[in-house]
Amino acid sequence: MPNEQNQPGEYDAVLGGQNSTPVDAAVLGGITGVKSRLASPAVEVRIAALSEALQYGEAGLDLLLQGLNDKSLQVKFAVYNLLKDRDESKIKWQLNNFFYTFNFDVITVDHYSGNENSRCVKSAQVFNEDLGDKLALQMVYIPGGKFEMGASHLGSEQKPSHQVTIQPVFMAEYTVNQAQWERVMKSNPSHFKGAKRPVEQVSWDEAIEFCDRLTQKTGNSYRLPSEAEWEYACRAGTNTDFYFGSTITTDLVNTSFDVPYTSSFPAFEGLDTDYAFIHRSNQTTNNGKFYPNSFGLYDMHGNVWEWCSDCYHSNYNGAPSDGSSWEIGGSENQRMLRGGSWDSDSSKCSSLYRYSLSRDSRRNDIGFRVVIDLV
Repeated sequence: MPNEQNQPGEYDAVLGGQNSTPVDAAVLGGITGVKSRLASPAVEVRIAALSEALQYGEAGLDLLLQGLNDKSLQVKFAVYNLLKDRDESKIKWQLNNFFYTFNFDVITVDHYSGNENSRCVKSAQVFNEDLGDKLALQMVYIPGGKFEMGASHLGSEQKPSHQVTIQPVFMAEYTVNQAQWERVMKSNPSHFKGAKRPVEQVSWDEAIEFCDRLTQKTGNSYRLPSEAEWEYACRAGTNTDFYFGSTITTDLVNTSFDVPYTSSFPAFEGLDTDYAFIHRSNQTTNNGKFYPNSFGLYDMHGNVWEWCSDCYHSNYNGAPSDGSSWEIGGSENQRMLRGGSWDSDSSKCSSLYRYSLSRDSRRNDIGFRVVIDLV
């Protein structure tokens, strides 16, 4: 029988040896224990230690501020949330170098006319990824949650509707613009030139390469969003086809039709075809021209289609329920796009609409945005 008396227990102090420290182990007490746990390779341990540091006055505060230099964005964001309500100038100055809160207007529109019928102010937390020479990539915090993906009243590609759980992420406030692409990739393939316009004419594989290079450049793990993450982020808590309501106009989105489209009653039905299919826009616009959704994301409807990471599947049978990219089965060479574009009819700009193309497709109405995991 082993000598259990000499075996370390779960809550014993661990000072050395080959075994890793359990997440909930009591290592060393006091500020010394906090410092010890901040050296742990486990993100959860470092976050717990920083939370405890608040108990130790100025010494603990200094440790918290040092946490802003942690290699993990998750740890940095935890520090921000622990300190964001503090009034000390040295805290605010340092926090603003990493995260900040911005306010923005969100509107809803009338079901038939598409005219604004309400407005409120929302706020979001943003992380600026410095790309050098005063150029940054704005990443917005998207809280995790559950939502019903797909819709039973639409076509087979949107069925069956199913509940999905999404983990918190940072998602790009805008689609990647041409200045950002050029800084990372040293080229600009776009047809419609403009530093603040979305980069377009990039294939799925080139979007993946951008994420890989950006990861190497910054140390943060960038990737394309999954279809589920994209739809959740686009809806931002709404149940309508568009994040401002059930009606879309070209005063709200850069898309092609110059008449309102209502998801339950297409306003252009029965109208003269030459009028209904006027292209109000024949090119991309600068990112951020239109109102954002409640998460603070711009241009989720229209302007450019956005690549997602998933393979093409013809419906949602067997789709993941955890928000991950759907890579099993389906067509590996066909990849998903969401959001519609300047050249789309309005119905294709719906948060529900699914579209796919060959992964090597390059068009002047296709771009992408990026995400960073927080867990």
